[in-house]
Amino acid sequence: MKKKVILLIITFFLISLIEGCNFFGVKEESSEGKSNDDQSVLARIEKSQELNVAFEGTYPPFNFLDDNDEFQGFDVDISNEIAERLGVKANFIATKWDGLIGGLKADKFDIIIGQMTVTEERKKSVDFTDPYVITGSVLVTREDTNDITKLEDIKGKKVGVGGGTTFEEVANSVEGADVKLYKAVSDYIQDLTNERLDVIINDQLLISYNIKENKLPIKIASDIVNKDEIGMAVNKGNEDFIKKVNTALTEMKDDGTYNEIYKKWFGTEPIKN
Repeated sequence: MKKKVILLIITFFLISLIEGCNFFGVKEESSEGKSNDDQSVLARIEKSQELNVAFEGTYPPFNFLDDNDEFQGFDVDISNEIAERLGVKANFIATKWDGLIGGLKADKFDIIIGQMTVTEERKKSVDFTDPYVITGSVLVTREDTNDITKLEDIKGKKVGVGGGTTFEEVANSVEGADVKLYKAVSDYIQDLTNERLDVIINDQLLISYNIKENKLPIKIASDIVNKDEIGMAVNKGNEDFIKKVNTALTEMKDDGTYNEIYKKWFGTEPIKN
């Protein structure tokens, strides 16, 4: 009789393991690889009534701190408008560029709205909304430089770019370019003006703004060398949230709000697809 009881216990134990019962307190996994009590980004936002937005916070005119230590910029205005249309409040989190995607994947924030170019490599890690900015990379030199006007001219030159950006990829596409990587755009603009660099590569809108606002002794020396589509990054598996953000963005463009924000910061009409 005792042997039968032991045999029944062993049989039950084996069946429990095979069927994936929560015998040891292990959470069951859904077909998407998430535990059953994981919360989607949209559900989290609706519960908290906050949209946690990440960007560098040191990238004028897109995102930066003003004299009152409040975030301002194109990305900030876009974020606030999207949050309002979602019925929540935007909360801003400044994060170093090389930590943005990692922080997103760790759920430290809900979305990156920080001038991130949509690339095939990044799409392996995150999903993107529709583009909210169309812009492009340009070569930037000191005012007295006249021998750098096209991309191939950076061969043999000291080139400053942000590490982990599409600007780095553009610079490395030219064999013989001496590419220097930086964490902050202000640092390589300064090294250009101080003649530690020959040329830098960055976004035309950012450079135009900085030249005008800060009266920098530099110039845009080329046409666009690489067109960029800028999207908002979201963790994979949140199609419902992306759909709502895209709807808000479309409505902003249709009712003229997007154009107002764009002209406020850049003084021109947006570049079309």
